[in-house]
Amino acid sequence: MVLAHNLGFPRMGDKRELKWALESYWKGQLSQEDLIKIGHELQNLHWQRQKDAGLDLIPVSDFSWYDHVLDMSVLLGVIPPRFGHPGGGVDLDTYFRMARGRSIHGTEAAACEMTKWFNTNYHYIVPEFQDHQDFSLSSNMLFEKVTAAQNLGVPVKPIILGPLSFLWLGKAKGEDFDKFSLLDKLLPVYGQILERLKSQGVEWVQIDEPILVLDLPNDWKAGFEKAYAQLVNSGLKILLATYFGALGDNTQLACRLPTEGLHIDLTSAPDQLTKVLDELPAYKILSAGVVDGRNIWRNDLEASFKTLESIKERLGDRLWVAPSCSLLHTPADLSLESKLDNELRSWLAFATQKIKEVATLKRALTEGKQAVVHDLQVSTAAQQSRRQSTRTHQTNVRERVAGVNDKLTQRQSAYADRAKAQKEALNLPPYPTTTIGSFPQTANIRKARQEFKKNIISEAEYDMHMKEEIKKAIVEQEKYGLDVLVHGEAERNDMVEYFGEQLDGFAFTQYGWVQSYGSRCVKPPIIYGDIARSNPMTVDWIKYAQSLTNKWVKGMLTGPVTILQWSFVRDDQPRSDTCLQIALAIRDEVVDLEKAGIKVIQIDEPAFREGLPLRKADWNKYLDWAVRCFQISAAGVEDSTQIHTHMCYSEFNDIIASIAAMDADVITIETSRSDGELLQAFATFNYPNEVGPGVYDIHSPNVPTSEQIVDLMRKAAKYVPPERLWVNPDCGLKTRGWEEVETALCTMVEAAKTLRA
Repeated sequence: MVLAHNLGFPRMGDKRELKWALESYWKGQLSQEDLIKIGHELQNLHWQRQKDAGLDLIPVSDFSWYDHVLDMSVLLGVIPPRFGHPGGGVDLDTYFRMARGRSIHGTEAAACEMTKWFNTNYHYIVPEFQDHQDFSLSSNMLFEKVTAAQNLGVPVKPIILGPLSFLWLGKAKGEDFDKFSLLDKLLPVYGQILERLKSQGVEWVQIDEPILVLDLPNDWKAGFEKAYAQLVNSGLKILLATYFGALGDNTQLACRLPTEGLHIDLTSAPDQLTKVLDELPAYKILSAGVVDGRNIWRNDLEASFKTLESIKERLGDRLWVAPSCSLLHTPADLSLESKLDNELRSWLAFATQKIKEVATLKRALTEGKQAVVHDLQVSTAAQQSRRQSTRTHQTNVRERVAGVNDKLTQRQSAYADRAKAQKEALNLPPYPTTTIGSFPQTANIRKARQEFKKNIISEAEYDMHMKEEIKKAIVEQEKYGLDVLVHGEAERNDMVEYFGEQLDGFAFTQYGWVQSYGSRCVKPPIIYGDIARSNPMTVDWIKYAQSLTNKWVKGMLTGPVTILQWSFVRDDQPRSDTCLQIALAIRDEVVDLEKAGIKVIQIDEPAFREGLPLRKADWNKYLDWAVRCFQISAAGVEDSTQIHTHMCYSEFNDIIASIAAMDADVITIETSRSDGELLQAFATFNYPNEVGPGVYDIHSPNVPTSEQIVDLMRKAAKYVPPERLWVNPDCGLKTRGWEEVETALCTMVEAAKTLRA
């Protein structure tokens, strides 16, 4: 029978209810009992919403207190020794310590490393494996969720991260060993999980193995065959789920594994369908991910129906309909958006609408198109409206893009000559200190922003409030002794949204929040049309900050690739074309900052690696246009103007040559949370420009000692000459409090003085 199902629903709630509950709990303002109550209420609401939409199978373990990979680490008992876990069940506070880092028994325990979930802007907590790692069932959260859903009459489909993907996404710590060697010890615990789910009356379990869309070594491929030959003995029906790309050379492997079903992503990789159908055994169900789980455009139901109809002709009832991946990457509910104009709103679908699209397509397949004729007509009208709308194209933007040439990508001189000019112009000490850009977004800042949006205060009053905050940031930085200051970004709601609000071609939501990590949510802009800058976006704020000090103040901009990656991007033209439009707009801003006397300008690109295709064969094409777009954004200034860029929580060792080709004068990176592992990129590659290895983890309340910072910088000096090193945090300070900031930055400056001595 054709079924409709889902691979995961957003966790935070329509209005970020889980975020506020978590942060209240961490501050000691909410009891654990009340936190759990709020979480359970959200779970129940999301299950009921999917049931009401008409889904036949509903995920019951997609909800997480912080991260689903961390959930798996806790379920399997993978708790790093530094957290002092005595064994047995893992309590919620230990879970949060792993995610955030906290003092335990009077000693600091560094948070587990955090990095990007494949090519998304979601961050997962990296599992840490020891050489003699043991695995054991250490949490009941999964099983409690199943029971709770069953009690509500929810047709359950538990989801667990598969054993091969879990090992692949983790890191070996301590002694040098091959983490793949842990598979034999891991599989029996997976078997116990499936047996327990079976005892709860579960029929289907979804096992996610997203690494099947990657380039895999042969031993890992063999590991899949070994693992699933054992797991199939559980008596449960297994849906093997893949997403974010094509199976490619793993198609036959995935199709022939002894599972009852296979899910594939047909929005990011529609061309894989024919090969999968040719390889799929006659008994196996195919789950077709035809509704985009990563973007917010309304589904073309007619086109999806044609695809599904062709599959049904070959498979009959061995077809399931689904989103391409978990809807974790989309906002919760479009119906909350009252300020979007009707035309644009008609083009969109959020998670709640997407599950209805899945159910509609299932009805069309089982009851005939006449049963959903109204839905099909509305969908078709939206597609035609978007194609024909004049608001999506600007002739002047198209003409400017057509005139781009290689000259626009090149600075006036090579780095060696620029470095001399910058040294003379800036006159900075060795190991110069700076921050990444943002300072705490206080309650006063948020209050002023909300009052301005609600017309309670005037624009002049709002500007006055922001200037007070900028002045405070400058005064504090001078007190700390920093060498290159920032204005603190008080006026910015978000590093992408702020710029999108001032560029043509962007639209914004009220409740379009998406989880980035933990309680941190972002509200990505929607790029629906051609992009252009009408007026300067940051110049007045930076000029004001520079007027308050004799030290240099950095101009702070978000780079074109990051604006692209952290937006919901139009899908009616290549992403490279959209990125080039953004690059030209940022270039205009960079040139205007220089004209205003700003000699240090940072163009942040934390999402640069995130945009990489998952298959290495496709990397060069992306890297070529991504590097080119950054170069275009940065290359319009004099030699004496210093261009910085920042990248965080992205392992770029394997693309270091492309990072160098961006030709930023200074790059700041994360090295604290990963214990300096990213520095290995500079061991084998002679990086030509300056580097600021992030010396402390701003996502943790732990503050490093001066000695710890000095030690990390001395590690860095083994790979990068000391005269080309900067001292800075690993990311912006927006989420921290001023008291933490003062302690950490004063410690950082003290360490820099020690290094100079």
